[in-house]
Amino acid sequence: MKYFFFDIDGTLTNIHTGELVQSGLDTIRELEARGNFVAIATGRAYYKTKDTAKKAGIRNFVANGGAALIVDEKLVRNSPLDKEKALTIMKEADELGYGILVSFEDSIRVLMKDRRFLEQFGERKEPTEYIYDPDLKFEDIPEIYKFYISMDEKDEHLLKSRDLLGHIRMGDGYFWYQHDAKEKGIIDMMDYLHGDIKDVVVFGDGENDMVMFKKEWTSIAMGNGYPDLLKKADYVTDAAEDDGIANACRHFGWID
Repeated sequence: MKYFFFDIDGTLTNIHTGELVQSGLDTIRELEARGNFVAIATGRAYYKTKDTAKKAGIRNFVANGGAALIVDEKLVRNSPLDKEKALTIMKEADELGYGILVSFEDSIRVLMKDRRFLEQFGERKEPTEYIYDPDLKFEDIPEIYKFYISMDEKDEHLLKSRDLLGHIRMGDGYFWYQHDAKEKGIIDMMDYLHGDIKDVVVFGDGENDMVMFKKEWTSIAMGNGYPDLLKKADYVTDAAEDDGIANACRHFGWID
């Protein structure tokens, strides 16, 4: 029995269209029919992953950058960020004059104590519900799942506490903090399932998949992947839309 973990963008989906690749889904059905465990491993929040998983027919996933575990469509856990570290970063960014949005739950809703983020950057492209509370004190927020800072990349060096937590930037204008430990989520999932990590197989394509390409298990990179990821992989297959998942699984004899 193998335990397969698939990234979404560029792995389960065509990186150009964002659509799920049918040959990959057909392969997953065959892997499951042979008694293997199949899951998604993604940095996306739990609420963002549910619909994609359902559409793909996958009932298990590691989400929220490794902090959320879902088994048989049931939420096992979903952990927030380290609050003290988050508060340290937000306090410094606030004092430097940057706008901040705070995800206080696993949803599209974010809190803001002023309108600086919207003034400095504007609205995010992703669906977001902005909740303005002029009396908001960050320390009074019970749990912090993500937070966003409207800071240009060239200014990041000004934030001395920047690296206290994992962060992501896609384009200029703002970046955000979230869990970035998909490999730990996979290990925690294996502990929950009482499986052997040597039986883990991961598929990925992006820079954020580097953390889950570990020597303890089999790591497969999509041919369209991030160059350093290709170097780290045990095997490089074709691009997702060129039947990369199916071809890799045939190569290893996991399907016919």
